[in-house]
Amino acid sequence: MRDLDYLKLLSREYPSAKTACSEIINLTAIQGLPKGTEYFFSDLHGEYEAFIHLLRSASGVIREKIRDTFGHIISEEEQMELANLIYYPERGLERCGAAGMLTDDWKRITIYRLVQICRVVSTKYTRSKVRKKMPVEFAYIIDELLHVDYRDSNKDVYYSEILHSIIEIGVADKFIIALCELIQNLTIDSLHIIGDIFDRGPRADIIMNELMNFHDVDIQWGNHDISWMGAATGNPACICNVLRIAISYNSFDVLEDGYGINLRPLSMFAAKTYQKDPCKRFMPKILDENIYDAVDPGLAARMHKAIAVIQLKVEGQIIKRHPEYEMASRLLLEQVNYETWTVNIGGREYPMLDTNFPTIDPADPLKLTREEEELLHVLTFSFLHSEVLHSHIRFLYSHGSLYKKYNSNLLYHGCIPMEEDGSFTKLAIGGGIYSGKSLMDYLENQIQRAYFLPQGSPEKQDASDLMWYLWCGAKSPVFGKDKMATFEHYFIEDKAVGKEILNPYYRLSLAESCCDRILEEFGLPKEGSHIINGHVPVKIKDGEKPVKAGGKLYIIDGGLSKAYQKTTGIAGYTLIYNSNHLALAEHKAFDPSRESTPRVHITEELTTRIRVADTDLGRDMQGRIEDLKELVAAYRAGVLKEKN
Repeated sequence: MRDLDYLKLLSREYPSAKTACSEIINLTAIQGLPKGTEYFFSDLHGEYEAFIHLLRSASGVIREKIRDTFGHIISEEEQMELANLIYYPERGLERCGAAGMLTDDWKRITIYRLVQICRVVSTKYTRSKVRKKMPVEFAYIIDELLHVDYRDSNKDVYYSEILHSIIEIGVADKFIIALCELIQNLTIDSLHIIGDIFDRGPRADIIMNELMNFHDVDIQWGNHDISWMGAATGNPACICNVLRIAISYNSFDVLEDGYGINLRPLSMFAAKTYQKDPCKRFMPKILDENIYDAVDPGLAARMHKAIAVIQLKVEGQIIKRHPEYEMASRLLLEQVNYETWTVNIGGREYPMLDTNFPTIDPADPLKLTREEEELLHVLTFSFLHSEVLHSHIRFLYSHGSLYKKYNSNLLYHGCIPMEEDGSFTKLAIGGGIYSGKSLMDYLENQIQRAYFLPQGSPEKQDASDLMWYLWCGAKSPVFGKDKMATFEHYFIEDKAVGKEILNPYYRLSLAESCCDRILEEFGLPKEGSHIINGHVPVKIKDGEKPVKAGGKLYIIDGGLSKAYQKTTGIAGYTLIYNSNHLALAEHKAFDPSRESTPRVHITEELTTRIRVADTDLGRDMQGRIEDLKELVAAYRAGVLKEKN
């Protein structure tokens, strides 16, 4: 018999053999159901409108369900109207009301159609699970309508009266909204975000709010997420970095309206320090207009340059504190000849495209001026005291990790750093040497310490500095390049010197044997397992494919971010994994004025349908069943006494 103390604790939840046996039967039955549908997204980059649309439409799957259910009955136009109603019920009802369509007949027909779609998407779940997802005020009614038997003439009047009453007492609109939200909820069973929620797009904070309201989500951190997490620890280089990127993409709303970051001190400093400088190299990319905080592009360029220069200084200070990072070659401010305005990179002199640096002391280029120190102090205070930011960061910690093993899939954002010979790159740090899985585990532990250790402790600063290294270090698994060529992009005309070379992983992982070695390193079987990551956009227009290594590797960054769509030719991917197959939804550029349902195509048919018993959840259930059997045996043997 197992540990008696554990069985005593279990008996509080199941106080009799009867209740324990009932749960055994329930769990065993659930194991026989098809697995829930998993959705994988990557590199959201603040594109909240596109992401929310994909979430509400289940990346086109709801549209397919409507076509399968009603394609032979209603027109294509009516199918689209029903789909848009499900995605945006409040907006759809408002539009119908304005058009004079909200008649009793329309409501009755719409409720009937929504119930049919709800029935289709709920078939793989237990009645209990579906009921738990229903809004409490309508749960009984929805449950009854979902289980209508149209062959039973005895209940015709009963079901008719339910619909009549819903309409007569004036709750039809609320009922329709409840059905639409239930359909959305049931279509996606679990959600995996393979990194990079932040930066480039306008409102990452709105995406975070959406994720925090989702019923089952996990996140594998990307380098842009790590940078924001590092900023929340108070790391000055990470703070400068997230500000620099947000300003460079004209994303002032996410900073000031989203997170309450006070940018006025930065704007005043920049306007004063660079007042006669046109800052041409720092003009923002305007992909989205700010709604709440419009900033003149000229001032934005000055703010951009001001924070970029401060970032280069504080990054240099981190590099000098940590020789183990092996990043001395990135101390480029110290390689500038401030008389000839050239910079030595890799033993070669390059002319500087910008020669106005009023805050740099050539004798000590990394030293902050008093005004820069004061500004950085104010900005750090703002980041450390943003309640909304920290609620989002805590969610990233509680629901996130560097990698995840789930249902024979290995999920991570960037790469597992490798050498040219295929061996895992070794990082000597913190008194140890780490590679492969041990490197990921060590780094994840340090990421936790960076946020949760007491403010001001040396250990916290070291861990916080490591967050910056993860953003741009050559051996960082979430970065995966030889360098972050920020300096070169700003100041050097020669594009070749600013080329960032991908880690050998990205070439080697195209071979099945390499993927097998990675899967084995993380304790996953070679057969039936997949690696799923993002980070590097797949250029469909150049003939690249997201499925690689004989189907073992999925790279699903296809360019949801508008900044990448010219490069990729599409607007990203959703990987959909249900009980029968894996499929990719290829997104169109989001345009609220036209239909933009993704094109879904199956990439792998499964040989047998996957049941809950075959999943990680099912294996956890089996462990629970074994525990309950032990509890029943303890009751029957008189070791534990049953309670009424």
